[in-house]
Parts: sequence; C-alpha cells; structure tokens
Amino acid sequence: MVLDLVVIGTAITLGPLHNSAFILLLSSRRGVRQGLAFLLSWLANLITVIAVVVLLTGGQPPARHSSPSTAAIAAKLAIGLALVLYGAHRRHRPPRQHGPPRWAAQVDNASWVTAAGLAWLLQPWGLVGAGAATALEANLSTAGDWLALTGYCLLATLSLIVMEMYAVWAPAAAEARLNALRNWLGRHQEQLIVTLSLLVGLWLMAASIYQLIA
Repeated sequence: MVLDLVVIGTAITLGPLHNSAFILLLSSRRGVRQGLAFLLSWLANLITVIAVVVLLTGGQPPARHSSPSTAAIAAKLAIGLALVLYGAHRRHRPPRQHGPPRWAAQVDNASWVTAAGLAWLLQPWGLVGAGAATALEANLSTAGDWLALTGYCLLATLSLIVMEMYAVWAPAAAEARLNALRNWLGRHQEQLIVTLSLLVGLWLMAASIYQLIA
C-alpha cells in the first residue's frame, strides 16, 4: 500500500496543469491569498476522499480475495489501463499549441472561492480514485498506516506547499522563477502528461495484476 501511495502521490504533485494554474494565481494581485485558497481546497479534497474511504471500511481493510478487496484492485487496474490508453492517445495525436487558459485574463479579479473551485476542477480525479482504492487497504489500528495516508495527502500537495512558501518568503525571486517554471511547463506539458500517464498506468496495472493472482 505504501509504495502505491508514494507513486500516486508523486504523480499527482508533478502534474503540469494544476501547477501552471497555481503559478498564475500566485502571480496575481492577491496571489498569496488565492494560492492559499487553492492549496487548502486541494488538500481538503484529498483528505475528504480518504476520510470517506475510511468511513466505509471502518478503518479495517477488507479480507484478502473478498469481493470488496477484489473490486478495489479491479478499480485500480481499470484506472491504470485508462491512464495507459490516455497517455498513448495523447502521444500519437498531432501536437497542439497551449496558450494561457481563458480564465487567466480574469485572474486578478478572481475571488478566493474561485481559486478554491479551480483546485477542485483541476484535481486529477483518476489518480485520486486510484489513491482511494489503495487506501481501502489501510488498517487504522496501526500508526504506520495513519502516517502513510497523511504522507500521501501531503506528498500530493507538496509542489503547491513549496511554491506557496516560496512566494511568502521571497516574493520578488519567486515571481521570476515561478514564471520561468510555468513557461517550461507550458512547453513540455504534453511530454509530462504522456510520461506520467504511461508510467503510473503501467505501475497500477502491474501492481493490480500481481495482487489479483498472488
């Protein structure tokens, strides 16, 4: 479970779409406040999904090879297959120019509610679903699994936390460097999406098949 959560959390935090959007928010007139609203909404979404899973299981993992356990593994397998197919599709489609999103022109006037809603919209829900299916294996009677779930949520938010702290502590340097990062993400967006989709998809498929046959 822990290794799966590390892989999924890392893929979430490295996603180019939400990181680019977050940098745009940070560069706005009320950037730190909007960034904080986005960050807290992003983290709250992850925690809420994990909390729902824990409530459903009562903090006890389903028995191995039981129907709930098999369904969770099958869900991860399906998500992994979908990610591989999505990555392959984007890899072979004609290259497209990615300009700034339409909402970018209104970013200075955006409210904290808008920033929070944007975090919800940009959350990679397929990966979040894979994390939820993995969290079904958590046994909350052990401190290690509590730490694993907490670490997963923080890891999936790590890029946002680092950028927000950087913008607070060194705003002048952060603006220049984060904008350079956003430009780099824009140029390499397709490659990043394809690479993350294929790697995580293949990992989930291999791990799920192993669990099904072990």
